[in-house]
Amino acid sequence: MEAINLYQSQCILGESPYWHAKRKSFFWVDIEKGELYEFQVGLKKTTKRKFNPHLSLVVEGQGDYLILALDRKIARYDLKTEKLTWLIEVEEDQPLNRFNDGACDADGRLWIGTMSTKITPESGALYKITSALSPEKMLGKVTISNGMAWTSDNETFYYIDSPTQEIRAYQFDLETGEINFDRTVIRVPKELGTPDGMSMDQEGKLWVAHYGGFGVYCWDPENGKLLKKIVLPAPHVTSCVFGGENLDHLLITTARENLTEAQLQEYPQSGDVFLVKTNTQGFLSNPCQF
Repeated sequence: MEAINLYQSQCILGESPYWHAKRKSFFWVDIEKGELYEFQVGLKKTTKRKFNPHLSLVVEGQGDYLILALDRKIARYDLKTEKLTWLIEVEEDQPLNRFNDGACDADGRLWIGTMSTKITPESGALYKITSALSPEKMLGKVTISNGMAWTSDNETFYYIDSPTQEIRAYQFDLETGEINFDRTVIRVPKELGTPDGMSMDQEGKLWVAHYGGFGVYCWDPENGKLLKKIVLPAPHVTSCVFGGENLDHLLITTARENLTEAQLQEYPQSGDVFLVKTNTQGFLSNPCQF
């Protein structure tokens, strides 16, 4: 599987890749610059929209809306009028915190975590947000809230708090949206980097971006074994999502942060986004219900 440089975005912290099937577009963000990118596959055209940092998440909303996370706030963005409408804010008493990664479950609830911009241990949390726009804290004492994925039967929720070096499985109740810790399914050796964002394929395997690990690693959550690796010409790989007409292409984001000038010269494609044709298929991301 060969990684093609799709766009030289040179993101400080590229994140939140998202496939928008209706628009036939890949979205992603640069958290630190507050930039939202859209690559229209048919036109092979990239559009960049500017917001205030930190813009950490983009997911599909209802109609022509996107749902964005900016610092500690969630907003609705109208792609037609370019109007931004603020919806909720969390952790107002923690000004150094911001939102990080997130995803929607099959019922359209938004799951999104927070972290400290100073990487203060256990200062973040994982929230669930419904159409009532009343955030509910699902997990506390989180350090860097990252990857999330649900099994196709909606009975298991996988979650990454990056510094733990673990991918944990929770029993998931789709009707109520409740989770209960089940087990740790994968422990990532530090020499392979740190688990960041992730996506699941239709065979139930987890494709995990490894920050500091030069690639996306495919893990089997049933036995914890590493199956394969997509090698990238950038050390800090941040997230990935399946997309394209057949959901068999993996869009991968990377970062330039925390690299020395010498490392940036050695790995000049750091911060760019890459596209890989895989031999498997993923799932269509769930849109938000609000």
